[in-house]
Amino acid sequence: MRITGYRTLTTVHRWGRPVGDANGVFADGVVPVPIILVDTDEGITGVGLGSHAEADVLFAAIEGEDPRGVTVLYDRMLRQTFKAGHAGARFGTIGALDTALWDIKAQAAGEPLWRLLGGLDRTVPAYASGLDIGLSEDELVAVYQEYAEHGIRAAKIKGGLDPDRDRRRLTLVQEVLRDAAHGVRPGLMLDANETWTRKQAVRHVAEIERTLDLIWIEEPVRRWDAEGLAAVQRGVRASVASGENLTGLEQYRPLLAAGALDIVQTAAVHGVTHFLRVAALAHAHDLPVSPIGNTPIGLLHAATAMPHHLVSELQDLQPPAGLSLDLHVADGAFVLGDTPGLGLRVDAETIAARHTPHTAAPGTPHIRPEQAGRRLLPVTGNPPPHPARSTPPAPVVQEPRPALHPDLDLLVTPRHDERT
Repeated sequence: MRITGYRTLTTVHRWGRPVGDANGVFADGVVPVPIILVDTDEGITGVGLGSHAEADVLFAAIEGEDPRGVTVLYDRMLRQTFKAGHAGARFGTIGALDTALWDIKAQAAGEPLWRLLGGLDRTVPAYASGLDIGLSEDELVAVYQEYAEHGIRAAKIKGGLDPDRDRRRLTLVQEVLRDAAHGVRPGLMLDANETWTRKQAVRHVAEIERTLDLIWIEEPVRRWDAEGLAAVQRGVRASVASGENLTGLEQYRPLLAAGALDIVQTAAVHGVTHFLRVAALAHAHDLPVSPIGNTPIGLLHAATAMPHHLVSELQDLQPPAGLSLDLHVADGAFVLGDTPGLGLRVDAETIAARHTPHTAAPGTPHIRPEQAGRRLLPVTGNPPPHPARSTPPAPVVQEPRPALHPDLDLLVTPRHDERT
């Protein structure tokens, strides 16, 4: 089998509500989703979700090769960018190509990727994450009531601009999930998206912890600040989670050496091989791993083979336009299907018919605000939104009801009865 070519598409995810974080908000709820398709001479096509940046340069490292040699080809792509480096969007392209190769490898073997990677149980624990900083309190309650109706018992909200507002919103989400669980205390997490200094992080989290129990605080300071993350870790009761924006093992090593992380995260767009390597490094430090990202299907498959996987992020309950996934949510977990490969299918015609060009602009989560990390007083109101466009709201997919509850002082799901 040989790799013969690749194609790129861009679809959109229509949330039907504003989504974003402390850095900005997509007010229209329309977020671009890049796709890479890798073709072979045996008619098998692999799918990866991620950047297209420098795809021609990176594809040259794998063209004509056997796609089943995934890990060697991953290192070839890293070497292809040796002088310029592989950080940023370029690393996302490597991740998308890598995920597509794993998809091909599993399809060729006639197995779902979770089985090929050594998973025994197809279930992956989930927590709700609504990208919700742009919502009013009433809207926030409505969104998490929908998650609760699907049995979700842990949630991460976006914050970092005003600790009083963060505490109120965490309390509202706690009440929603607790009511749905008939009084069982839910798990709560807060994501600050790198908006604080070290002292601000300790002060703000300590203030929130006077009345609430946080499982983790995510990205309280800059992603590379090993000393700062370690200082926060020592200064608060909550665990410190980070890593979704790190690109390569070399960026994790200083953080782990400094004892800066309690929970090691990786982004879905950075690929399966990256996750496997980061997970091995975390396991050597006795730390749990937790994938981040919407439609993180490649990392969900890989997580089934990780004994120290903690929980994975569930953002929306329906996929981007033109994508279908062989998975559902039940008993507090993603439940992966039996389709060979990732179980991810692309409808190019639907994407072509519904795609709306969408680029990052000032005021979106992709652009760091000028005053981030240098705010003296809390921010009033929501982050600046992206200019709204008129788009139809996406339908909500109704899934079976899941549940989630604590383990390892953090989270785990009840075991799914089906083990095949």
